[in-house]
Amino acid sequence: MKSTIQKFIVAIVFVLGSMNINAQTSNLDKIAAIVGDNIILKSEVEGAFADYQKENPLLEESEKCGILEQYVSQKVLVEQAGRDSVIISDEEIEGSLENRIRYFVNMYGSVEKLEENAGKTVYQLKDDYRPLFRDQLTAQRMQSTIISSVKITPQEVKAFYDKIPVDSLPFYPSLVEVGQIVFKPNINDEVEKYAIDKLEGIRKDIISGKSSFEVMAGIYSEDPGSKDLGGELGIAGRDEYVPEFAAAAFKLQNGEISSVVKTKFGFHIIQMLNRQGEKAKLRHILIKPLITSDMVAVTMKKADSVRANLVSGKLEFSEAVGKYTTDDNTKLTGGMFSDQQTGSTFVDVETLEPQIALLINGMKKGEFSQPMDFLDAQSGDKLVRIIYLKNRTEPHKANLTDDYGKIQQVAFSQKQNEYLVNWITSKMGTFYIKIDEEFMTCPKLEQWNSKP
Repeated sequence: MKSTIQKFIVAIVFVLGSMNINAQTSNLDKIAAIVGDNIILKSEVEGAFADYQKENPLLEESEKCGILEQYVSQKVLVEQAGRDSVIISDEEIEGSLENRIRYFVNMYGSVEKLEENAGKTVYQLKDDYRPLFRDQLTAQRMQSTIISSVKITPQEVKAFYDKIPVDSLPFYPSLVEVGQIVFKPNINDEVEKYAIDKLEGIRKDIISGKSSFEVMAGIYSEDPGSKDLGGELGIAGRDEYVPEFAAAAFKLQNGEISSVVKTKFGFHIIQMLNRQGEKAKLRHILIKPLITSDMVAVTMKKADSVRANLVSGKLEFSEAVGKYTTDDNTKLTGGMFSDQQTGSTFVDVETLEPQIALLINGMKKGEFSQPMDFLDAQSGDKLVRIIYLKNRTEPHKANLTDDYGKIQQVAFSQKQNEYLVNWITSKMGTFYIKIDEEFMTCPKLEQWNSKP
């Protein structure tokens, strides 16, 4: 199992990511530990152990020691945050709760199915988990504050690499550098007008009281992330929306509904639910203009012309990306896909979309694919793209030349972990910590127990 502090860091993310909606806590629950003014219940330890056990059925009961150690460490961070006035705003907590609820709505298929499975309403779930999220986010903020000063030099990365036994070096499969140029078909005026008229009709029915915003969002909105939540987007800041959407939304008064707003995603009407400074709780209805086969055919011809210039050398790939691509995710990296953890443009083929992985299997280094249409996973729109295979490495053992970014990331994480665990250990004596006798057989927990 991972080292103590690694488990701790994972646990914070794990709890926020899982939020077991079926968890029930008994009123007679036993206290496993006390840290300052915070208590840790035995049911929390048992619940986390059960979740870990789903991933690793062979997990031994003794690992509950490590789990309780994670929780104690987390509470130390929460206590220290109180001393250092590290505050998490109500807006941040509500935003995190909204995101998790939205995740579960998508997973179960609807708000009704989520509530049926949980045996509670969405509002009750939020009330139950609000204290949990406050502690988790506070601990994360405190953790980030503590390790923010940690840096790593190339010399330290090399020293870390040199300590790894040769027979323990990981074996990396073939990696590739792959890029794309994405073309979005131009929407004609007639199709745009149809979408606008449809949305204006929906807005008219809402304002007249013929129907509610929530009902109309559930029926008509083409945003899968908010459709089943009555169009609700949760609490977010102005800079978290595209400029046109933010400009229209933050002009609204509470309860007011905007006129039709155009963004790169389509057409929206927006309702301001609650303005809180530079953050706001909004809902919207999205209607996307239909992309027809004729529009795609025109775009394929345009892409074919761009490819001809790329193949002939009249146009550089990076130049074409800057001029034509409509994909924001790869535009910032010059059109190249990248490893989300290391930032490297060398990626494992298995992390690519199946369509791209299959395509580049038959391509040579430096080759451009023929233009092809595809469905964008986020928007659901039919788009056109050209794929570029820039480079391909052979399967190899990890080395500093080909894999510096990955090795640096591991070395940096280890240094952060060591710094954090040393910090937590150094602070233990400054907090009142009481461990229940049931867990006194856990070596580290025993030494953390405050003396009478």
